[in-house]
Amino acid sequence: MLKETNIPYTFGMPYGNHHIFFIVGKQLNKVTGAGLLIALGIIYGDIGTSPLYVFSAIINGRVISEDLILGGISCIIWTLTLQTTVKYVILTLQADNRGEGGIFSLYTLVRRRRKWLVAPAMIGGAALLADGMITPPISVTSAVEGLTQLPKFAAITEMQIVYIVLGIIAVLFFMQQFGTASIGRMFGPIMLVWFSMIAILGLMNITKDWSVLKAFSPHYAIKLLTTYPKGFWILGAVFLCTTGAEALYSDMGHCGKNNIRFSWIGVKICLILSYLGQGAYLLGQEGRLFANTGLMKDLAFVAAHPTVEALRNPFFAVMPDSFLIIGIIVATAAAIIASQALISGSFTLISEAMRLNLWPKFKIVYPTEERGQLFIPAINFLLFVGCCGIVLYFKNSGNMEGAYGLAITLCMIATSILFANYLVLHRIQSFWIYLYLIVYFSIEFGFLFANLDKFPHGGYVTLIIGGLLFLIMYVWFKSRKIKNRYVEFARLDNYLPVLQELSNDQSINKYATHLVYLSSANNPKEIEYKIIHSILNKKPKRADIYWFVHVDTIDDPYTCEYEVQTIIPNEVIRVEFRLGFRVQPKINLMFRKVVEDMVANKEVNITSRYESLQRNNIAGDFEFIVMEKFLSQDNELPFWERVVMKLYFWLKEVSLSEEKGFGLDASNVTVEKFPLVVAPVKSLKLTRIVPDEE
Repeated sequence: MLKETNIPYTFGMPYGNHHIFFIVGKQLNKVTGAGLLIALGIIYGDIGTSPLYVFSAIINGRVISEDLILGGISCIIWTLTLQTTVKYVILTLQADNRGEGGIFSLYTLVRRRRKWLVAPAMIGGAALLADGMITPPISVTSAVEGLTQLPKFAAITEMQIVYIVLGIIAVLFFMQQFGTASIGRMFGPIMLVWFSMIAILGLMNITKDWSVLKAFSPHYAIKLLTTYPKGFWILGAVFLCTTGAEALYSDMGHCGKNNIRFSWIGVKICLILSYLGQGAYLLGQEGRLFANTGLMKDLAFVAAHPTVEALRNPFFAVMPDSFLIIGIIVATAAAIIASQALISGSFTLISEAMRLNLWPKFKIVYPTEERGQLFIPAINFLLFVGCCGIVLYFKNSGNMEGAYGLAITLCMIATSILFANYLVLHRIQSFWIYLYLIVYFSIEFGFLFANLDKFPHGGYVTLIIGGLLFLIMYVWFKSRKIKNRYVEFARLDNYLPVLQELSNDQSINKYATHLVYLSSANNPKEIEYKIIHSILNKKPKRADIYWFVHVDTIDDPYTCEYEVQTIIPNEVIRVEFRLGFRVQPKINLMFRKVVEDMVANKEVNITSRYESLQRNNIAGDFEFIVMEKFLSQDNELPFWERVVMKLYFWLKEVSLSEEKGFGLDASNVTVEKFPLVVAPVKSLKLTRIVPDEE
């Protein structure tokens, strides 16, 4: 991990945070030994542990044959080549947003082209989170199930394995609050051992049957998909070999695209050697029927296949018996690292969604000074509950394979749509854009349809989870669109004389020396009518200086700068912060820095104007006003919009308050509630009754 420098925020200065990022970005683009090791530890956890379960999913419940094994390996090789190497490593990594990657970073690059592009971004983000919830359970469970290969643990029960997995997951999520700065340094070396181990084991078994190398020919993949009974549906199992490709793109900011590209060469070789080695072993088992331990407990399956044998996971079967215990330990460590990468990636994904107004605001903690280190307690708890629920529901990795991969295909399709728009913005010839879409829509929709076979076998679980996550994003986004109908802006110039008079009106008690309002007005010449109403009508708020603060979230990830507009010297001032979508809006600290800079430049006098305090040169007090909305009863909304707004305000209840979301100090914040009238009642039937005269 790379540490950011300890230079404090100095907005607009050459050593500001955004310039620091450029320095880091240049370092990351250099291919170094450290960068390659970091890539191994952070980038390839998910895709690197796929050999644990891919082949067991392919051969599950099927008779071992040359067509199945060679066809399966051929599909894996060409999936890793076309989907992971060409689409992600070569093409999609080009779409870096100041060195950052991921579905939301890509969205920020293209969102100004078409408004509807927010839909694939939300679908992709929700799908990535949903499948990320099943990655820790399937990786850790597949590794721990290796214990059944040891004679001492041959009698271990399924529930005992479940308890071990739950214990590992509980420790993993508990450790998130402390950050991974210390243990993170071990990720690279451990993953180097992992990839070396699977490559050597694979090569040892290839030498026993060199015919497995025929799988490099795409002929065997085509033959499997077209002539093998229900061969097309095997793509659902094959797809598991590339599920980590999206995470590979999301983690680009940690080590740079060049380090990813160079390290992928070695990683891909190791993965293919592992799959070839497992295939060579299985070719020696030709003619036998295998099923995973989950199916062995299905009485109907056993009755239909009386000669069926319980599967030794091919990954562990290729290991010498004397090496099994070491292999299981290394596999478990790699699975934990893969899980850690997905958890950290989920924190980053949610923090980006929050800044893009696609997710409710939650508390973010920075446990260490390491770059990219953040911890979101609410998301950590959500992921922990989800992972435990999946382990308890599916119980073994064979059952989890049925649920894994369906949602991530939607994420990959969404990435294809966004990347095609990125190509349009960069004036790539239409022929190449349409060719890209035809090729990858064909591949990804093929995987999607093949994965639909998993729906009744557990795929519905990830789709339900993904659907709920998408609903949260949709409600948060749609409610903002509905609210924008209500927001009224006024020309600030029209109210400046009134503000000056109010500031000097001795008959009104002073509300605060400095009154600070958070404004959503993008135009510096405008102000929300609700703010003017708060100052003048609700209860006249007299102050010496009125500050209007606007926060603009921009597409660059780490930009951190501000602009000051002195409208009336020492009376009305507007401050605009321009923050990247990965910058935490610590407005309290940032505003204090702005004021310090302005005082140093003699642009403002913050000394209290109370005579006794002024004589002693004591600074005046600052009071922030936060406008909190509630849904007024005076609304006539369509049914669906009424549901959306109800869900929005329920999410507001469980999410972070406005003042905490902006990093304000609660001791100097006043929260004002005001009614949100988005669809005023147009006609009210009310009849006046005139009393009879006696």
